[in-house]
Amino acid sequence: MKSPNLALSRAAVVLGLCGILVAGCGKNSGEQAANSNSQVVAHVGDQVITAQEFENELRLLNIPPDKQKEPEIVKRVLNEMVTRKYLLAQALGAKLDREPNVLLDILRSREQVLANAFLSRSVAKKLSAISKADLDKYIADNPLKFAGRKLMTVDQIAFPLGANAQSIIDSTKDANSLEEVDQKLTALGIPHGRSTGTLNSSEIPDELMSSMRAKKPDDVFFVRSGQNGVFLKVKSEEIRPLEGEAALNAARQLMRNDFLKAESGMVSVSANLEAKYEGVYSKIMSAEEGKRN
Repeated sequence: MKSPNLALSRAAVVLGLCGILVAGCGKNSGEQAANSNSQVVAHVGDQVITAQEFENELRLLNIPPDKQKEPEIVKRVLNEMVTRKYLLAQALGAKLDREPNVLLDILRSREQVLANAFLSRSVAKKLSAISKADLDKYIADNPLKFAGRKLMTVDQIAFPLGANAQSIIDSTKDANSLEEVDQKLTALGIPHGRSTGTLNSSEIPDELMSSMRAKKPDDVFFVRSGQNGVFLKVKSEEIRPLEGEAALNAARQLMRNDFLKAESGMVSVSANLEAKYEGVYSKIMSAEEGKRN
């Protein structure tokens, strides 16, 4: 049996080494970038922003190529990057990168970036094998996303999701109108807002679309949208077919999403087969596995 003190000491050494490595990388990032072949766009103290970093920022922000040279966009993006570099320098100067919680956050971010990169590469390989015939079949098999695509005008009430989200949903599930939802949310003291919006059937999950088609037009629906919960009622709808190159591009993106969902599911199964839990977590996870089976 290993000594608890020895285990803690080893953990402290590992964290200490990680802290030194991260701190070293952060302090030398400006020098490394300056010595690279990348064109320097801006200096922020001893930090620099390279053209490659700027281009990557535009990619992550999904700025279209034809907009990337517009002065207002360049100014906004560079201002955000300059502020981030300045705060990075301040944080490194304060040795915040050596604090345990901050270090764990950095390691978690690294894991997420690498995990997403692996999934994206796996999906890209599958997409590269997609033919025009495959896209045409996908379009034909999903008429509500293409030939029969609908644009729906909806009346909606949105509220921030929190720990009590399920109880809020349960308390309003029998509401027959948005007015009733409004009254119940007000009675519960839940901040909310009412507005008009537009839904596109090509962007709605199949499960929700099937549910909406199965119910009456006047029914109130609930959906989760990011950090918000949304109650909505369809006011009107019109057919807006998606055709030609636009349909092919949309089909490719939707197939990518399907591949990503499937790949994530397979990875999750493989990860859980390989995982070995310890102590109380072993009992908790074994019980959870029993429920799924």
